Amino acid sequence: MTKLFSDGQPRPPFIPGLDLAEGFFTELVRPMLDAHLPNSRYAAAVLGGGSDVLGFDTPMSADHDWGPRVMLFLQCEDLETRTQAIRALAMEHLPLMYRGYPLRIYSHAVRGIGERLQQRPNDPGLEPRIEMYTLQGFFQKEIGIDLDKPLSPADWLTIPHQKLRSMVAGRVFRDDLGLQAVRERFRWYPRDIWLYVLASCWARINEDETLTGRAGSVGDNLGSTIIAWRLIRDMMRLGFLMEQSYPPYPKWFGSAFAQLRCAPTLLPLLERIGAASGWRQRDGALADAYRKLGEMHNALGLTRPIPVEPVRLKDRPFTISRAGAIAGALWEQVRDPAVRAIGQRWLIGNLDLFNDNHLLDDDPKRRPLLRTLYEVGGNHGTT
Repeated sequence: MTKLFSDGQPRPPFIPGLDLAEGFFTELVRPMLDAHLPNSRYAAAVLGGGSDVLGFDTPMSADHDWGPRVMLFLQCEDLETRTQAIRALAMEHLPLMYRGYPLRIYSHAVRGIGERLQQRPNDPGLEPRIEMYTLQGFFQKEIGIDLDKPLSPADWLTIPHQKLRSMVAGRVFRDDLGLQAVRERFRWYPRDIWLYVLASCWARINEDETLTGRAGSVGDNLGSTIIAWRLIRDMMRLGFLMEQSYPPYPKWFGSAFAQLRCAPTLLPLLERIGAASGWRQRDGALADAYRKLGEMHNALGLTRPIPVEPVRLKDRPFTISRAGAIAGALWEQVRDPAVRAIGQRWLIGNLDLFNDNHLLDDDPKRRPLLRTLYEVGGNHGTT
């Protein structure tokens, strides 16, 4: 058994996964389908999970579950009748390699993600990377959503940001079935959901911002640093939210943040906070970041203008932002009764703002349980 690109083996030139996939479809898969299944109606794309979908793949990505691939979306009546036919055509007509990368790897049912590229020629289970779905089946599998039903606030708030980003990222190569129109439904939150999540993120900052200096003032520099990094993450989230861009999962969180319009100004301020050696230095760096975020908020025009200059906490030597005022002003603009009912219980935001466990992020089957956070419970009041 050999492993692709084992030490000492030549590697083909790296090609970003989306470009590789588009070439695979355009040069090989589409001509095959045109020749053997003419007049077929389908969509072709690469979206969902994967660094390649987000555009952050590198040569290192090629060491596991990566390579030429395409997703075909078929009509419901065609999925059962044509899936095996397309697989058979691919095995018969597609070459073994494309641009130096193998076209046949093991299916998920045969090998785990870390072993799918380990090959023994002619072994059962090797197949071209053509995945087939219906539109309904794919979105149900990936985010637990029934496309025939409107999305409720609880639906929006229990889909992780990374999943939403994976639905609107990637690339569509052909679209006979309206795949792009479905993707547009998830392009960004409805306005009142957006306001609620923004308000919740500002409310998180309001809860934590008094604590960095307090912990540091009693000699707990590590504790102060941990709190500061929580604030940094929430300020980065605000950058994504204000620019209407879903954050990806942690591996690419910083890389995606660096692509935001606010990054050239905000990123150096956040790095100063993280590099601060003590709470007083950290306090000054936080104040500069709060000021910039306040300016960004006012530039959106979502609320009345809020003063951006940070202030002292009572008579204590700690700087705080106007996060509480901004959260309140955003909340005042929410009109949707269903969203207001959620916020009147609590401003916890969406799943990402209160969860830090990948098990909840990755499995859409847990969404019905999470929905109860937004649908039942006593009146806890707005934070």
